[in-house]
Amino acid sequence: MSRQVQLIVKRLFDIVGAAVLLIVLAPLLLLLALAIRVSSGAPVLFRWNVVGKEGRPFASFKFRTMVVNADQMKQELLDQNEMRGPVFKMKDDPRVTPIGRVLRRHSLDELPQLWSVLKGDMSLVGPRPPLQYEYEKFTDWQKQKLAVKPGMTSLWQVSGKPSDFDAWVRLDLEYVQRWSLWLDFQILVKTALVVVKGKNV
Repeated sequence: MSRQVQLIVKRLFDIVGAAVLLIVLAPLLLLLALAIRVSSGAPVLFRWNVVGKEGRPFASFKFRTMVVNADQMKQELLDQNEMRGPVFKMKDDPRVTPIGRVLRRHSLDELPQLWSVLKGDMSLVGPRPPLQYEYEKFTDWQKQKLAVKPGMTSLWQVSGKPSDFDAWVRLDLEYVQRWSLWLDFQILVKTALVVVKGKNV
């Protein structure tokens, strides 16, 4: 099967997969939205301004897992960044709400991104999209990870999530270079196991 045909199949799988999951998971999505609203107020969704394929900006959404003033609090936590590079990651981030920790552990906060997959901004599998201000700090080499459409899950996420950003980029570039439908399938299976076991951090 040629690469072009595989890309068409990938897009069709994204459309069908995202549509089916949105329908099947609709009761769960409503329940999670209600739980967030009751436990920590509004808004339920977090608007995620990120960068997609070839540097194109777009807005996606996640379930809100942090306190409302998380962006302001972040400035006080920059010296505790555990990710070497332009991306901020903190395992025990004090901004995360109690229900947010549960959602993150099982990757349930990511489910609203299925709408972005359906629209075509994202794929089920691909390098994770960076925030716009993070992308502005990328080197030309790091920007190569956006040669393909970003995804809800990635090779990085099922490879132990190394804390060095360049190691993260190398995994994304490995995905770009090795990409195939079979690789996507393997990543999806591993992602499902992580979600069920609640090992996402």
